[in-house]
Amino acid sequence: MQSCLMEQDIQAFLLEVQALARQLGLSARLMLLPSRLFQIGLIVVLILLSLLARWLFAERVRERIREMEGLSKGQLRFLVILQRRIALITFVALCWAAIFVMREIMGLFPSRSYILVVVGTISLAWLLIGIATPFIGNPLTRRIVSWAAWIYATLYFTGLLDDTFSLLDSIGLEIQSFRLSLLSILKALVIVGTLVFLARLLSNALSRRIRESQDISPTLGVLLTKILQALLYVSAIFLGLRAVGFDPTGLTVLSGAIGVGIGFGLQKIVSNIVSGIIILMDKSVKPGDVISLGETFGWIQSLGARYVSVVTRDGREYLIPNEDLITGQVVNWTHSDEFVRLDITFGAAYGSNPRKVRAAAIEAALSVGRVVQTRNPVCHITNFGESSIDYVLRFWITDPTKGLTNVRGDVYLALWDAFEAEGIEIPFPQREVRLLGHAPVADAPPSA
Repeated sequence: MQSCLMEQDIQAFLLEVQALARQLGLSARLMLLPSRLFQIGLIVVLILLSLLARWLFAERVRERIREMEGLSKGQLRFLVILQRRIALITFVALCWAAIFVMREIMGLFPSRSYILVVVGTISLAWLLIGIATPFIGNPLTRRIVSWAAWIYATLYFTGLLDDTFSLLDSIGLEIQSFRLSLLSILKALVIVGTLVFLARLLSNALSRRIRESQDISPTLGVLLTKILQALLYVSAIFLGLRAVGFDPTGLTVLSGAIGVGIGFGLQKIVSNIVSGIIILMDKSVKPGDVISLGETFGWIQSLGARYVSVVTRDGREYLIPNEDLITGQVVNWTHSDEFVRLDITFGAAYGSNPRKVRAAAIEAALSVGRVVQTRNPVCHITNFGESSIDYVLRFWITDPTKGLTNVRGDVYLALWDAFEAEGIEIPFPQREVRLLGHAPVADAPPSA
């Protein structure tokens, strides 16, 4: 049975190739007619004139664009696109001008200008495609769309589209009751790609609206965005497969195999994804929070499906797996409010009045700009040390993203200035070393 189907497919393919070859041969013989040869020669002349126009005017137009002021970035980009296609624009204009002149002189005979009309129409379609596709952001997508549109326009206006489709449809194989041909694969790629592109546009628009909403928290916004993206992309793929006649229910066996593979080989990935969902739901961390995890201190830039992006003060970006935030100890400096308390320790000499030291320390802390004025700093004695009285100074800040070490350094510097002005001594360990001489040696007894 399978061999019969293969023989039928091969015979259908050969028949389509023969039909396409016959049509191409007929078109080639028609090209040898005098009127067609004249049109081909005229097209060659128009191409040379278009190249000459680009050589003469391309640089001048570019310089003129550079001198323009007051134009938006989109307008300048559009002018640059046109400048790069001066040759094609010139060819399209000359070609349709030649068609108009020939129809005025020779009358409305289609054969007199048939080649010019086909070439002019294809050139105009290429020009419109070349102007529209540069606005596609992704370079690979832009290249694929450009080539696909150019090929489709060429086949359509030359009358070879139906024969090409028949040829592609003859190349395929039977999968149970479903026939998979090269044409159906191309249609599926086009439809799925278009739906995914539209789903991406819709997802970006909805994500922007969610981020701008004041009633939705950042964590809930990220969770809603992820859910919307997953639903839109999955729906686009399934709708695209349905559109070409493919039944997605046949993927149940494949999905079961994938589930087994995930269970055995992708445990960490699944664990991180589930941990990411838990983080989004319990709101333990959110974009903008300042956290400490081990030796890493920074603020959360974004929450991903597999990891959390944390940016430190030195510009490094750490991608921390979501599982570490669930199973490890995380210090969230801004979880419930924006106030963060910092402690610094110092010592003062026993000869300095402790009450005077505490007052000077509090005034020094308040003199630093980043220290909160509404929550008064406090200073306490913590120990009577070996060479000093030890103190702890506690103060509050509301901007931990700007760093902790630098504000501590500013407070220490303010303490130095305050102690110097008040005559408070900061002691340091001193040791006194005495060298003791050896005892005198008794005179040896005289020898016998």
